[in-house]
Amino acid sequence: MNSARQKFILDSLRESAETKQRIADRLVGEISRAIDLVKEALGTGHKVLLCGNGGSAADAQHLATEMVIRLNPSVKRPGLPAIALTTDTSTLTAGANDIGYDNVFARAVEALGNKGDVLIGISTSGRSESVNRAFKAAGNKGLKTIAFLGKDGGVSKDLADCVLIVPSDDTQRIQEGHITIGHIIFQQVEQELFG
Repeated sequence: MNSARQKFILDSLRESAETKQRIADRLVGEISRAIDLVKEALGTGHKVLLCGNGGSAADAQHLATEMVIRLNPSVKRPGLPAIALTTDTSTLTAGANDIGYDNVFARAVEALGNKGDVLIGISTSGRSESVNRAFKAAGNKGLKTIAFLGKDGGVSKDLADCVLIVPSDDTQRIQEGHITIGHIIFQQVEQELFG
């Protein structure tokens, strides 16, 4: 293996580990708050909606699947209601065509969200208009909102009830942090409700 490649691999792994250490140093309280919000919603028969764009759309789908299926195989539980608003191509493309892409998640929240539900919006920059409009729609309907963000938190940091800003400016490290935080939240909710 050439030395430049080896250095890149090692630097990337160190950066990822350092980002997670900063999450541990700064976000434990807000992660615990997010656990409480999700647990309260699911424990009272409500659901979790998730949205994001690009890699964050994939993260929304990944995390919704963890709730519907399971995280810890030793915890025997029913499926939990979580919906990634990023997976219905007919709704996404009709919305983009008919009402503008910036409105697609807000419209889905309007249609599917109820008071007592939780919306998790994922944006590495906090500047995604489609996610920010979803936060506003959720607030209007009485949903609790959790923002998975990065960089300086952008506009999103002022729109959510619980704000989790991964302390990094690197999109890859932020996305890695989002999945780690999501796994922690959902695994602890699973454990507290059914473990």
